[in-house]
Amino acid sequence: MSDRPSYRLSVLDVSPVASGSTSADALRNTLDLAQLADDLGYTRYWLAEHHNTQLIASSTPEVMIGHVAAVTKQIRVGSGGVMLPNHAPLHVAEAFRVLEALHPGRIDLGLGRAPGTDSITALALRRSREALNADDFPQRLDELLAFLDHGFPRNHPLESVRAMPDDVPSPDVWLLGSSDFSSQLAAHLGLGFAFAHHINPLPAVRALREYRDYFRPSARLAKPEAILGVSVVCAESDERAELLAQPLELVLLRFRQGRSGRFPSIEEATSYPYTLEEREVIRYNRQRTFVGSPEMVRARVSELAAQAGAEEIMITTMTHDHADRRRSYELLAQAFALQEQR
Repeated sequence: MSDRPSYRLSVLDVSPVASGSTSADALRNTLDLAQLADDLGYTRYWLAEHHNTQLIASSTPEVMIGHVAAVTKQIRVGSGGVMLPNHAPLHVAEAFRVLEALHPGRIDLGLGRAPGTDSITALALRRSREALNADDFPQRLDELLAFLDHGFPRNHPLESVRAMPDDVPSPDVWLLGSSDFSSQLAAHLGLGFAFAHHINPLPAVRALREYRDYFRPSARLAKPEAILGVSVVCAESDERAELLAQPLELVLLRFRQGRSGRFPSIEEATSYPYTLEEREVIRYNRQRTFVGSPEMVRARVSELAAQAGAEEIMITTMTHDHADRRRSYELLAQAFALQEQR
């Protein structure tokens, strides 16, 4: 048994659509990867919400949560996350109560406040410019928690409305974020918090430490629960991992440039005519992703998790070939000795 600190590992999956394949292929790959993660001893499998991009097939996490939970046995399944401003709180409460009824004790409701898309698509989702520009996430969250807990005060206009089914427990609720705002709100409300280092790496340690320092126990959570979300490409050697990571580097570059498309192959990425300015962007983006052999990735990710005070690491891995993505998670499970933790 290793004397190194142990960390729980989890998966964040956006169902990436590789060039030469289809969205249906991507969603089937999600089900396959979830079964693998379940067998390997990962703690959670979270599905993302993104819209209007050919890169990502995951647009309705609540649908995929049901499918993933149905083909797995032990792993917790949830949203990473539901973008609450896009949805009516009552609808979210009811969707996740249904999931909890079908898969008791295994459902997580992770919530974000970003649109998960561009401004025009966000307008299509929210139906008005007033809703698009409203800064009402805390109020929406309060309403959602009230629906989940049957907690509206007397004489509230929605006091008589029940989120159905109303005879099942509420799912675990987490806030997701890439800034101090969500960490402070999660601490204030006594909710779990997951920080997206893969989106905004610089504030990760500070935000997670502030969450722990200012956490207030609640009826939902007695002590702080923090997850560090990171992007990883792992392979048997550093050289192989660097090669597998090149398509992701091109994806992040295109995203910054406002371009979308299928996840490119290694050949597409290596033949792309990068400008000097684009190579600078790639160098900057490298701090968002941990690339290398299992031992190298474990050392770097564990150091960051220790600094942040996180006991759970949620990993998102995107490669062109599904077999390489599966292998990355297998190598990480071995490096972190997940089977020994069972």
